[in-house]
Amino acid sequence: MNALNLALFHWINAGNQPTQGVLVVARGFALWAAWLSAGILALALWRRRGERAYLFAVAATAGVTSLVSHGIAMLLNVPRPFVQGLSPAYITHAASGSLPSTHAAVMSMVALAFLLRPGLRALGVVLLALAAATGWARIYVGVHFPIDIAAGFVLGSAMACALALAFRIFHFFALRAGRASGHGPADRSLWRPS
Repeated sequence: MNALNLALFHWINAGNQPTQGVLVVARGFALWAAWLSAGILALALWRRRGERAYLFAVAATAGVTSLVSHGIAMLLNVPRPFVQGLSPAYITHAASGSLPSTHAAVMSMVALAFLLRPGLRALGVVLLALAAATGWARIYVGVHFPIDIAAGFVLGSAMACALALAFRIFHFFALRAGRASGHGPADRSLWRPS
């Protein structure tokens, strides 16, 4: 696996003589795409009133995903490519552990959480494209290996699935409670998908 990881890294990474136009694009995605994703989430919170409870849960899960990712990276302490001398770092970055990529974990979790919700799927496609572009960019600028990005996507997917499962369980019990009481609170629940 390490040979494949290194081969993919050298294929994607800018190397010592990057193409300046591509480097500018990669730096932009590596540094700013996560903020753009956060802006899309904030805009959805503002504009999609019927989805607010779900979107607040997505934001909270994004925070938990970040903490879990940082914890794993600290525990594993895998050196970044620029620390190993495999590539210059074309953005300023700490020499902290690189596996998994927190950017990939959080951005993919948010994107998949949107994709799992019928009323948010169009935004989910945009968010997933941003997550993929950011993963490429962070390899290109020398701060991550491909396996770091893949591990981040796996972690993000697991967290999005856990969130979806939690909502299904909540909705199931809310529906049962509504039927047992003779009321229909589940039909008016903010947790119900649109």
